[in-house]
Amino acid sequence: MTNDKFSERVGDAMLDPRNNRIWKGLLWLLALLLVVDVLFSWYWSQEPDLRPVSARPDAVVGETTARELIFVADTLLDKPGGYLSNDVLPHRLWLDNMPNWEYGVLVQLRDFTRVLRRDMSRSQSQSQEDKDLAIAEPQFNFDAKSWAMPATESEYRRGIKALQRYLDRLTDANENDGQFYARADNLNYWLNEVQNRLGSLSLKLSQSVGRSQLNVDKDGALAVAKATEDEDFVKTPWLKIDDAFFEARGATWALTQLMRAAEVDFAEVLRKKNATVSFRQMVRELEATQETVWSPMILNGDGFGMLANHSLVMANYVSRANAALIDLRKLLVEG
Repeated sequence: MTNDKFSERVGDAMLDPRNNRIWKGLLWLLALLLVVDVLFSWYWSQEPDLRPVSARPDAVVGETTARELIFVADTLLDKPGGYLSNDVLPHRLWLDNMPNWEYGVLVQLRDFTRVLRRDMSRSQSQSQEDKDLAIAEPQFNFDAKSWAMPATESEYRRGIKALQRYLDRLTDANENDGQFYARADNLNYWLNEVQNRLGSLSLKLSQSVGRSQLNVDKDGALAVAKATEDEDFVKTPWLKIDDAFFEARGATWALTQLMRAAEVDFAEVLRKKNATVSFRQMVRELEATQETVWSPMILNGDGFGMLANHSLVMANYVSRANAALIDLRKLLVEG
């Protein structure tokens, strides 16, 4: 067959009305799938609401906190859309708010599980660690973006099952190896982790507006050499502003739930240290971070300009919670 005849046949096939209908159908199907994916992405981007926390009438010390920790972990995996940080489908290209929210939750989940394993479940530093918490803690430190072999979700569910076994032993009157020590020093250990995280989040949020700041990282003191070495200009990239915002939203959501539970289990400690009001004030500041965001996008207004700066508003609440937490820690130490 000559090249001319082959070209004629190809041209005839392309002009065939049946082939045109097939291509149009495929394009319409692709467009429909894209629209459906966008709608699902909008639904999956809805953040879970805060829920009230209360103890069962016959709850043992530590039960409320352990249950809330499991709830936070379950929500991370079972909210609408499931766990999205390791998705490989097309919506991963534009659906980044929820993965950042998940990362904020995950960091708090890891921190609390570590303190629970290391401190709260042990009477002293030389005592044996809990067998199930020794499994749970490393499970939650698995790679957050592993899609398969193994999938992140399966590893985190093993951690949840280990937490559930710990809770079962803690609440079983016939078992005596599940322990939770609601002491001031144990609470203080966790609050120290929280203080560091809130300070980092507040700084990251504040950097949405570019500022020149003194370099305090050189040998732990202010640099005293050239003026150009004394200051750094720090500004969060435009495309990363919403990432920092939703990471803070996730972290403060998880902290609020865990703090509400801790208030129940550490109620006697807080009363003895005259710290109940300070604790509740800190929780209120965290709750304020979960107010509804009415804007369709995270705005980044400049200073006292016309537009709002959602990152600075969030940073204000985070900083106030951190300040209340610092006062609370002093009360736990000094009484």
